[in-house]
Amino acid sequence: MLIADDLDKLLNILPDFICQPLKNHPNRKLLLEVVIDLGRKPEARFPKGPEYLSNRTISWQDLDCCIKRVGNFSGDNRSGIEKTLHRISSIKNRNGNIIGLTCRVGRAVFGTISIIRDLLDNNQSLLLLGKPGVGKTTAIREIARVLADEMEKRVVIIDTSNEIAGDGDIPHPAIGRARRMQVSRPELQHRVMIEAVENHMPEVIIIDEIGTELEALAARTIAERGVQLVGTAHGNYLASLIKNPILSDLIGGIQYVTLGDDEAKRRGSQKTIMERKAVPAFQMAIEIHERNNWIVHEKLDEAVDQLLQGMDIIVQRRKLTSQGKVYIRCEYLKSNDFSSNINQNFNIKQKYIKHNNIARTLNHSSMFLDKREKFMSAIQSNNNFSIDTLNTKSYYNKRSMFLYSYCINLQQIEAVINTLQLPIVLTKDVLQSDVILALRSNVKQNTKLRQIAKSRQMTIYTIHDTTVPHITRALRQILNIYKVSDLNGY
Repeated sequence: MLIADDLDKLLNILPDFICQPLKNHPNRKLLLEVVIDLGRKPEARFPKGPEYLSNRTISWQDLDCCIKRVGNFSGDNRSGIEKTLHRISSIKNRNGNIIGLTCRVGRAVFGTISIIRDLLDNNQSLLLLGKPGVGKTTAIREIARVLADEMEKRVVIIDTSNEIAGDGDIPHPAIGRARRMQVSRPELQHRVMIEAVENHMPEVIIIDEIGTELEALAARTIAERGVQLVGTAHGNYLASLIKNPILSDLIGGIQYVTLGDDEAKRRGSQKTIMERKAVPAFQMAIEIHERNNWIVHEKLDEAVDQLLQGMDIIVQRRKLTSQGKVYIRCEYLKSNDFSSNINQNFNIKQKYIKHNNIARTLNHSSMFLDKREKFMSAIQSNNNFSIDTLNTKSYYNKRSMFLYSYCINLQQIEAVINTLQLPIVLTKDVLQSDVILALRSNVKQNTKLRQIAKSRQMTIYTIHDTTVPHITRALRQILNIYKVSDLNGY
């Protein structure tokens, strides 16, 4: 992995009592940013924490010295150094005078997207999520270079703050053959996005920090014109984007729907639910939690639907080691009011896939067996990969019972299963279930459910009340009658 940072050019704008300690610092290659505030000690921030660079406090003369070397600040209080990727942001007082500077180090990291290089071949729009400073801009800069140079696509970058391609009229070499359109004022970013499509015939548009409703609408317009999008947005998890009323349009938008009585009983949910309103502007989403630890949602529309329905989903966690190996582990994501907590106690079986120097680890979840098989078959269709076969259906049939519930709250059943660690997996497809658990007062009215159970020779277990004791007693009775190892649900 090659890194180009032009750190000396950033240090040259700083006063000598700040510059010299950084030049001799053993961890200068890991420097994230330098903070200069009036009346305070200069501070350098590293991944492991901040450090003071001098006991001398910052004066007006020190700030003026830095500002004169940097140049003018734009409407978003940002500036840069020509032909570099560094960003200098200012803090102003009520009178408009600059009283603080944040000098962020910009680095071009070549090879950082090897962790998702295979996803770029799908020609699908990609949305990167993550907190500030986690490396989203570095990633899309490298994505732009790969798409333009290696895949020879017409790439246009909408560079609002000159952070992707650097300051000045000549873009930084890190973006390769990609073209860059600058934005005069941040509030005009959505107009430049549309202008890029109308005037320059791009195949791919790169957008950094989509943050307003107009920009989200422009992204949807671009996607509807058949242009591939690569963008970033602030948000740690996909669930946080769903709850964001401004940016939810990126993933299709959210609307409230009122169900009929029969449908609400069948789902075991309330009559008013949330559903996705339209097709997402992006087909894939990536959560960047750490620089080398990413979570991938390959089917964004399905992931959003499952989160809105309170279903558990499978995600890919990809990690890049220092040796250049990429590990992929599929994890079981518990959906609880859009909370993104990975259930580490779920029983999984690991598989290893090797391709040259890339070792990938796959974990299989029985609840989403069909999705896992699709995922494996998609990889197997690529001749570059070699996968050991595994009879997943027989493996999971020996370990778990698939239960379909009717008119019973799924959260209550799931709480009982998790508390007692029962070998039962909930399914919302009655045709994939082994047994049916229903509320007695409602199952008599459902002729179709009884016909399905009769044709598949499944037993319908009923309970009088949807309380936890009744559910617990029914589940234990089912497990006592059926031996899980003898089930043949699939």
